[in-house]
Amino acid sequence: MNTRKVLFFQILVCISCAAFTLYGLIDRQNELTELRLAIPSLKKEVERIEKDNIRLSYEIDRFESPIHLMELQRKPEFGHLHYPYKNDIVVLEEPQPLQD
Repeated sequence: MNTRKVLFFQILVCISCAAFTLYGLIDRQNELTELRLAIPSLKKEVERIEKDNIRLSYEIDRFESPIHLMELQRKPEFGHLHYPYKNDIVVLEEPQPLQD
């Protein structure tokens, strides 16, 4: 009778360990499936951001082009801007590294 209790307990422990292992495996598979399902939407978002970056870099290049800057110079709201005089320009030299 005592050996039956020990055998029953051993079988119960084995089944419990198998159940916990199976639960952990299924939980891990669910996490991986969620990540795999999220990949396409994240990929679309990355592509959208890359397109926006290309569009914005084009707008920046167009805004900073010399032709556009000359057009802005002619507008009245930028009339106060002018080229600096040579004596107004301050040139800073790069500091030398310390010698040991």
